[in-house]
This record gives sequence, structure tokens and C-alpha cells, in this order.
Amino acid sequence: MTEQEVFILADQALLHVVEQIRDDQWDAVVPTEMAPRQPGSTLRQIVNYHAQDDAWVPDVLAGKTIAQVGGAHDGDLLSDAPKAAFARLAASAVDAARGFTDLGRTVHLSYGDYPAREYLKHITYFRGSRVYDIARFIGADTTMPADLVQGLWDVLSPQAEEWRKLGVFGPAVKVPDDAPLQNRLLALMGRDPQR
Repeated sequence: MTEQEVFILADQALLHVVEQIRDDQWDAVVPTEMAPRQPGSTLRQIVNYHAQDDAWVPDVLAGKTIAQVGGAHDGDLLSDAPKAAFARLAASAVDAARGFTDLGRTVHLSYGDYPAREYLKHITYFRGSRVYDIARFIGADTTMPADLVQGLWDVLSPQAEEWRKLGVFGPAVKVPDDAPLQNRLLALMGRDPQR
């Protein structure tokens, strides 16, 4: 499975979870573990951050820099219809990824220049972990699509220890070797699948 295919699966799975958020859940404060750098964040703020991230995908894959794009994707992108706004931005990101072919192309991120392949891995992990986190927070089914779990495992497991050293993943959690792949994936990312 290519990086684009895994990204698309992750973005579509995240959209599916966002579509399940009830109106009374948007302003709920998420646990610090979901937003360790922004304690006190609401679910709406978390989803808006992903909306901003999706808004950037077409520009980043087109090779644009932060200076070229400016503040076009700043602020609240969810408006009065958060699910519809998120769906529109996710569709645009998926379309950009689906049509992208040059995985070796250098793209410009806020934290440096990387091959597009690495950029897609970064944002795919972010979405994949949020699928589980948001589903658990809103009380939805936390079972991720099997092809997404396999794709995330294939993309992330070779670099897990490197990402752990960078602080992207928390300490690995022990699970049995024969645990379901989703549980092993979550444990690899430092999440306890038994909680």
C-alpha cells in the first residue's frame, strides 16, 4: 500500500468519526493526553486543527511554502456547520493526495523540508491516532478499518523507535504477541489498548 493510499484511508476514517460527533459534544474539553501541548482544548478545537491540517494538504503537495500561503488556513475553519466544513476540507485533501505522484518531491513544512513521502507519513499517523482517540472520547466504536490498521502498521512500525526518540510516540505498551493488530499498533504508538 502506498503512502497516499494509507493517508486516504486515515483521512476517510477520521471523517467517519467526525460525522458521529453529537451537537452537545463539540464544546467538551478533551483529556490532556489527547492534546498534551494544548491542555484544556475542546473537541471542536481538536477537529478544527485537523481541518486546518487538511486545508494545507493541497498547498503542501503543490510545493507551496508557508510564506506563499500565509494565513489562508488560520482560524476557525468549521464555521456553523462543522461536519460539512470538515467533509469539504477532507475531500480536498484526499483529492490532492490521490492525484499526487512524486513522493520524492521536497515539500515545505513548518518544521523543515522533507520528501512528500515523509510528510504523508507524518500526517497519516496524526489522523490514524485521532481516529481512535476521538472515537473513544465520543463513545463511538473504536475499531478502525482493517486495511487502515494494516497500512498504518506497515508505514509506522519500521520507524517507531526513531519516532519514539523524537517524542512523537510515547513509551511502548506491552501487549501479547498474538494480540489483534490494532492493539499492537496502539501499543507501538504508546497507547494502552486496554483502557
